[in-house]
Amino acid sequence: MSAIEIIKMGNPLLREVAEKFSVEEIKSPDTGLLLEDMWDSLEAAGGIGLAAPQIGISKQLAVIKLSEDSDRYPDMEDSEAFVIFNPEITVLDKTEQGFWEGCLSVPGLRGFVERPRKIRVDFLDEGAQPRSIEVEDFLATVFQHELDHLIGKLYVDRMKDITTLMFEDEMIFEELDEEILD
Repeated sequence: MSAIEIIKMGNPLLREVAEKFSVEEIKSPDTGLLLEDMWDSLEAAGGIGLAAPQIGISKQLAVIKLSEDSDRYPDMEDSEAFVIFNPEITVLDKTEQGFWEGCLSVPGLRGFVERPRKIRVDFLDEGAQPRSIEVEDFLATVFQHELDHLIGKLYVDRMKDITTLMFEDEMIFEELDEEILD
């Protein structure tokens, strides 16, 4: 298959609530091809997560794979590859923690976003089997970020202080982290 162009902030599809998949749809060959395209698109863009709306498909599907080889997030550890259909999030720890988030649909920018530290995600996997996982810290942030795309939200909508939105090439993380903590 092949990488698909990622749509950008301003495209109205990114603001829609995506449709759920039926079990039959999840198991269909077309969905298998869509998953291949999503993984190809994610790899081509150098990202760690991608939601179907970001490639123009308003359906509840996201893929996530953290890699310690990432240029965009050099300090993270590898994770398993997650295929997530029809997710539901339950907050397990409301304590908020903040990370500098970026998005393939908001290229070149980062913003400081605080989200719940620990969540449970109930979803269907690529075999349409129900799964439930608990994730915390950075991985919890990645899940919440990607799954926001399925309800028409972008990370900029979750920012408490829009003055922390900045171009990546202007950022000096050490100085910014000190400013946020003050």
